[in-house]
Amino acid sequence: MLDEAALKQVMAIVLGVSVDAIGPDASADTIPSWDSLHHMNLVLALEQTFGVVIPDEDAADITSYALIKVVLQEQLGR
Repeated sequence: MLDEAALKQVMAIVLGVSVDAIGPDASADTIPSWDSLHHMNLVLALEQTFGVVIPDEDAADITSYALIKVVLQEQLGR
């Protein structure tokens, strides 16, 4: 089961925003600091925090909170 509070916390820390800024509509388009470097750091932080390996093809595509949730739920369900 995905701990959404932990997900929001990781995203907020890596992206340098408040946890309140991370909601269902949060994405690379709505968070100005979400650039390619922060994206790489976010993928690594998610893998470390949740103990998963995010496949490269998914890592490039997880550019929103909703997509991250889907990929993490898939990985945690395995």
